[in-house]
This record gives sequence, structure tokens and C-alpha cells, in this order.
Amino acid sequence: MHPVDTLKTRIQSGGQFIVAHQGHNEVGQALRFIWSVDGVRGFYRGVVPSFIGSLVTGATYFGFIETTKDWLEYSKPSLTGPWAHFLAGAIGEGLGSVVYVPCEVIKQRMQLQGSCQSWSATMAKINKSSSSGLASYMYYTGVYQAGRSILLKEGFAGLYSGYFSTLARDVPFAGLQIMFYEGFREALEYSHEKKFLTEINITARKFSSLEELVMGGIAGGVSAFLTTPLDVIKTRLQVQGSTHRYKGWTDAAKTIWKEENIHGFFRGVVPRVVWFVPASAVTFMSFEWFRKQYHEKINDSVHECGAGLGVLTKGSVSSSPFLPRPLSSHESRQDQSSAGNA
Repeated sequence: MHPVDTLKTRIQSGGQFIVAHQGHNEVGQALRFIWSVDGVRGFYRGVVPSFIGSLVTGATYFGFIETTKDWLEYSKPSLTGPWAHFLAGAIGEGLGSVVYVPCEVIKQRMQLQGSCQSWSATMAKINKSSSSGLASYMYYTGVYQAGRSILLKEGFAGLYSGYFSTLARDVPFAGLQIMFYEGFREALEYSHEKKFLTEINITARKFSSLEELVMGGIAGGVSAFLTTPLDVIKTRLQVQGSTHRYKGWTDAAKTIWKEENIHGFFRGVVPRVVWFVPASAVTFMSFEWFRKQYHEKINDSVHECGAGLGVLTKGSVSSSPFLPRPLSSHESRQDQSSAGNA
């Protein structure tokens, strides 16, 4: 999906750097230009820093989300439900931003430059027209060279340019995504419970991989659409280099609104949504599959210990706030009601 992200970055960057001389205002224009000038390689510029950043963010996001959510529900009962889901996703995403932001800066600048040949041709056009403030950094041949160049010329401020704008985008996105996903799960669970309300023992709702795929895709797509304006501001700040067209987040928002109106805030919304729908779908489906495997092993271990000691029960697995939640909230409620009746 990196080629789709490259299209999004080029469209969102607006008048920044060489894109001002390439006319990337729509998906079709960007697609035709990159293909005709750079070929397939042009779509994959910046794929290495993108992979590194996504790997770290994914690990922190899903690594902390369950623990944080369960801790909030355990220690702050008033934050149960959507707020716990939102805060857990936001905290997990925020922790990964320390590594993710420098990778994002390098990735986006490499995406805008394209191949060395097209960069050289565009630079010649810029110098001929005496355009100022566009060619603000050299051509990057790789991740290491790009990071070193930015660090020497702009310092850590360059590597972390747009850091707070990235948090302003990613924290709401991560929170909304997990909130929507958990909301879809709870809605289906409630529907299942209501359907079998007349039965004494309600079988716990189990989700198929296809259902998790669809719920994850919808959650990611809706969240991506809602946070596109924040993504546009972040992109503009990160690709401007040492020539500061925008003084900060607020100035960027005001300038975009003044020069481009609402359309400017939704530049690249189509490739952004197209990128996140399958990415979120596969991510959540894979995460749920691994979580099911984890719970099965934990349950087997607890049952074996319980059979030997005669003191542990199935409900003991979900009693700790620091373990991932059970496969279904209905199963947890059934365990609690059974314990109460006993």
C-alpha cells in the first residue's frame, strides 16, 4: 500500500518543494506524472523508513492498548466503554511517536523527491524560474544519508518537525479507530444477546475472521476520513524543510483555509482512506487471531493447573487487569453471574 501513501503525500503537500512544479493536485495527475517520470520505483521511495516507523508504532499501539484499557477500566470505572478505548489507543500511539515522527519526516521528503533524474530536472526548472523557498534540502539517496543530512542542516528540530501536529493527527485517529472497532463489536454482541434473550444460557458471541476484517476496515476508513485535515497540516509542516512557509500548526491551518478553503484540508482524502481501509482490516484481523491463540494457551495452562491444585477456575483467567480482555464480554459476564449464583 506504500504507492497509495506516496500519492497521498504528493497531493497533500500542495505548493511545497518540487511538487509546486509538478502539478499534483489530483490523484490522476500524480499517478500519471510519477509513472511517466519515475516508473514503479517512484511509488516506492521512502518505503524503508515507512516500514520502520509502522513496525514500531504497531508494536507500541497494540502492545499497550490492552493493558492500558484494562487498567483504566479497573482503576477508573467511570472511564469504561468508549472513553477507555479512546484513551488506550491514544496513549499507545503517542508512545510510538518518538520513533515514528523522524521516520515519517524522512519518508515524506523522499516521496516528494522521486528519482534522482526527475529531481535534477525539476531543480533545473526551479533555478531557471528563480523560484525561492522551494528547494530547501538536498536529494536523499537513502535513509541514513537523509537522516544525517537533516540532522546536520536542521538539527533535531528538523527530524522532529511537525511532531505536535503528528500527535494532533495520530492521537485522535488511534483513539477513534479503536473506539469505533470496539463499538462495532459491542453492538454485534448486544444484538446477539437481545436475539437470544429468552434463553437461560446465552452462548457467547464469537466473531469470525471476516467479521473482524470488515469491522477493522470500516473503523480505519472512517477514522482516516475524519482526521484528514489534521494529516494535511502535518504533511505541510514536515516537508517544508528549513524554509518555513508556515510558522506553526495554527498558521498552517489559517493559511490553508485562506488560500484553499475546505478543499485544501481534504487533499488526498481518497488515497488516505483507500490506504487505511485494507491496512486496518488486516491489522485488526491479525491481532484478534493472535489474541485468540494467546487466550487458548492461557486457558489450557490454567485448566491444567486448576485440575492439579483444585483451586483455579476458568474465571481466574480474566481476573487480572493486566491481561488482555477475554474473547467476548458476554463470556466474562456469564462467568461473573455463575460465580454469584454459586
